[in-house]
This record gives sequence, structure tokens and C-alpha cells, in this order.
Amino acid sequence: MNSPGRKIKFQATDADAGTRLDRFLAVRAPDISRTRLQRFIKEGRVYLNDHPVTLPRHRINSGDILEFEIPAPEPLKLTPEAMLLDIIFEDSHIIVINKPAGMVIHPGAGHERSTLVHGLLHHCGDLKGIGDTMRPGIVHRLDKDTSGLVIIAKDNAAHQSLIEQFASRTTDKRYIALVAGKLRDRSGTVNSPIGRHPVHRKKMAAGVSRGKEALTQWKIMREMKGASLIEAHILTGRTHQIRVHMSSIGHPLLGDMLYGGPSVVKLQDLTVKIPRQMLHAAELAVTHPLTRERMRWQAPVPEDMKKVISALS
Repeated sequence: MNSPGRKIKFQATDADAGTRLDRFLAVRAPDISRTRLQRFIKEGRVYLNDHPVTLPRHRINSGDILEFEIPAPEPLKLTPEAMLLDIIFEDSHIIVINKPAGMVIHPGAGHERSTLVHGLLHHCGDLKGIGDTMRPGIVHRLDKDTSGLVIIAKDNAAHQSLIEQFASRTTDKRYIALVAGKLRDRSGTVNSPIGRHPVHRKKMAAGVSRGKEALTQWKIMREMKGASLIEAHILTGRTHQIRVHMSSIGHPLLGDMLYGGPSVVKLQDLTVKIPRQMLHAAELAVTHPLTRERMRWQAPVPEDMKKVISALS
């Protein structure tokens, strides 16, 4: 519904009367940030009963009709970039990369250059026509500050097969994470739907009424000073899933300030700085799109995470 270039139309109900215009649109168009919606309003792109309205704080009435068009983003030009890629596996159909923390998977707003896609285009050559124009070959993602395994398709048949495997949950994805505090149990499961946070548009939230099913299994690998090292197995692939779920049970990831994780762990005789969210995609298993062989790869814990583990141990 909220794809670029399409017109969006809403009618206010009695329950909406008196609501600020920007808040009304934020609820009705959750895929668009409130900041962006406010910009649309100030630019005169939003029409209230066929007339432009430019005040985000304008209060709407029951029966009001709101319309606006999501402008199509200016096309980005994908230019191959030579970069060092940690290749775990590669054949003519797929490539598996151990992504470092700090690298963005594909181009987008604020990340027009030096993404994994730019490096893949240089390494693989022609990936055009494999999935999305700006995300050629991409079938799943990791957050910028999450390290670990990513699999990319190198042809359309592989792309379709991997998309179906992720959708049908036949892949196996295991992560290693450092979370704050000591968990009560040795293992557990968080089964709580995840959706966009009702107020903070850049965040996700667990237990929201319109959330999608999300299931995370975890177990303790090691207990340390002020933290626990866990293995997390996700059975669904929701945005920020492990980060949201662990925060929801009172144990946010170290370094994950968006969800309440500390950037510094202070103990009686020790202060440990946390360089980024302590999450690493350590293991990935899929069925090869062509050979149908079950394949599994592992990526070692990166040095920045090792240093934190060592310091807290």
C-alpha cells in the first residue's frame, strides 16, 4: 500500500477527531517515518478535503479525507566498488559472505556507496535482473552493526529457491549475542509478535497488536560479570528480532542503545566499553538451490566481540 509513487487516501473516523494530522498519518502509514510525513505536510504534498494543508499540528475532524502521494525516490546508480570480502563459500550459483560490523547490506537513504552490494557487483560481475534493482541477489539481511553470515544468489533460479527457503523457514540461522545481566534460566523461548513501535518509528516492539509472529529460542553459553553469552536460534526472520526479544525480557544486547543496551559495563574493578551491538550471525544452513545438498557454514566470533567476552570473563 505504501510503495513509492502511489497515492494514499484515508478517511478520518469519529475516534480520530481532534488528532494531530502528523500523528494520524503516522498510525495509518506505519511504513513511513513521522519525520518524512511531517516533511510531506510542510511541502504541501498532503491534501485535506482536496486542499493542501501545511501544518503537522493541524487537528482533523471526523469525516475528513486525507490524500497524499509517496514520491518515488531518485534512482541510485550502482557502481561496482573493489573491497575486501570475507568469502566463506562461493560457486556459480551462490556466495556466502562473513559480513563485518559497520557494513550496510544494500544501498538506501544515507547509504549510497560502499555497501555489500557494491562490493558484490565488483566481485561477481553482472548481478542485474536478480531480484530487486537496488538489492540484486539479496535474499536476507543483517543490521549494519551485526556481523556474520549472509548468503547471496548469483542467478535467478538460486534467488527464487533461497527466497522460498527463508519464507518457508527451512533455513537454519544461529546467532551469538552478549546480553546484559544474568538470565534466570539456562534456556528459554520468546514467542511474542513483533511490529513497528507505535511511537518511535525507527524501532520495533514486541507484543504489539498488529505485529507478526516471531519466535526466538536461546540458551546460555557462558555467564560473565554483568553479562551472559547466549546462542540464539531464530525460527522467524523479523526486523531486529533478537534485539527486540531479548530487550523485552529485560536482557538487552550489550551496545544496543536503541533497545536499552548499555554502551559501557561498569563493575567494581572494571569498566568495559562496548563498541557496537554484540550480535554475530555465527551459523547458517540452507539447501543448495541446484544440487539440493544441505549445506552449513560457520563464521568465527569477530575480534571486537572476543575482546569484550575476554574482558568480562
